[in-house]
Amino acid sequence: MINVFVLQGGRLSQVNIETRTDLERTAPIWVDLTDPTDEERDWVRSIYGVTLPDEDEVKDIEASARYYEADNGDLHLRSDFLLEVEDDKSRVVTVAFILAKNLLFSMHNDDLPVFRLVRMRARSRPGSIGDFKDVLLDLYATDVEYSADALEGIYQNLEEVSHSVLQKDVSDQDAADLLNAMAREEDLNGRIRRNMMDTRRAVSFMMRGRLFSADQFDDARQILRDIESLDGHTAFLFDKINFLMDATVGFININQNKIIKIFSVASVAFLPPTLIASIYGMNFRWLPELDWSWGYPFALLLMVASAITPFWYFRHRGWLK
Repeated sequence: MINVFVLQGGRLSQVNIETRTDLERTAPIWVDLTDPTDEERDWVRSIYGVTLPDEDEVKDIEASARYYEADNGDLHLRSDFLLEVEDDKSRVVTVAFILAKNLLFSMHNDDLPVFRLVRMRARSRPGSIGDFKDVLLDLYATDVEYSADALEGIYQNLEEVSHSVLQKDVSDQDAADLLNAMAREEDLNGRIRRNMMDTRRAVSFMMRGRLFSADQFDDARQILRDIESLDGHTAFLFDKINFLMDATVGFININQNKIIKIFSVASVAFLPPTLIASIYGMNFRWLPELDWSWGYPFALLLMVASAITPFWYFRHRGWLK
């Protein structure tokens, strides 16, 4: 799928592309390809003289492959963008950018919310876009905002987890569900942190290359400052997650200690009856109560009393709670 955008009065306007002729008639500043077909790749290559990377090249994580300038002067970038999907799942999608012939080419396999937001905002904010580099900076700035919203969602979810963790009684099943929820939030927080690190590297690379005008340079510096503030927030969330995990594990240990305490109390309480039964079970010929008609009931009563007495004492001391 090819999305082509032209600049009209400082606004991005999308042009419907169905055939190669439609693409040839436009004068875009941004050509966005979402999971393009081989035919669409050929259109871009033949019309604009730009060779799009294949899927393996897009996913290449070597530093030399993520940011480089080709022999013909085209600038190639590989940037990560966060994608949150249903069922509390998230992943990072790598987008290939090519800056060539005063155009921005982008290629990715998924329709990203950041790209939809940029297209929507550019239509409603005249004058916000001046050239293709403004589009790229707007994508990075929107990605930072999207990540900030995701971090806010993490904090709200952790607040709910915190109320559950700090309630009076937490069963083992509740603790397992809470740990599972915290693990999901920790994974998303880590993805956001990695995403922000990649965005910082991409913006810094272009700033070092002196690709921006004075105003664009200021915009890039503001993006870096926003990323710096998000780094501190992700660190705070990591600390909060670790605290909640330690508290939950502590409740699991308390529940396990309660079980061990019950077995310990039971074993101690049944020691006196066991001792009495052992005494009267000895096979000596002469025992004082051997010929006593009430000897058997007396022994049973004595064992019951010796078992009840420790339980009463433990309960009186509060050791059975």
